[in-house]
Amino acid sequence: MGVVVEPLVLAAGTALVSAMATDAWQQARASAVALWRRVHPERVPTIEAELTEVRDEVLAARAEGDTTAEEGITADWQRKLRRLVQNDPALGQELQRVLDEELTPLLPRDASPRSGTITMQATASGNGRNYQVGQGNLTINEK
Repeated sequence: MGVVVEPLVLAAGTALVSAMATDAWQQARASAVALWRRVHPERVPTIEAELTEVRDEVLAARAEGDTTAEEGITADWQRKLRRLVQNDPALGQELQRVLDEELTPLLPRDASPRSGTITMQATASGNGRNYQVGQGNLTINEK
């Protein structure tokens, strides 16, 4: 009974960075630090400092309307969470719990990440092509 890692780390990374821009950022920070403490306790001081820096960067990006910067920060934390779960696959269930019970409740209702499956459908006709990208997968349909 495993947890699907990729959608989970995408949702958790997004929720973490989004929560950093809220008044509850310290709770989000504590939730993330607890994950690292479980797998890499020696890295906790570094992660704590990085999360504080991330908050400042996210707030600045939002103030400037710089969605590209915020997307980059989010992608960075998604990679970090992915590596963390790869180092300890059992952590996937804990990450799901943290996402559901700790991070998502900190977000405004319209900003809650989804870790479920996204289905997209497109039809190509003639010499047309469809390119669809979702959750890190690329589908190319040619007719």
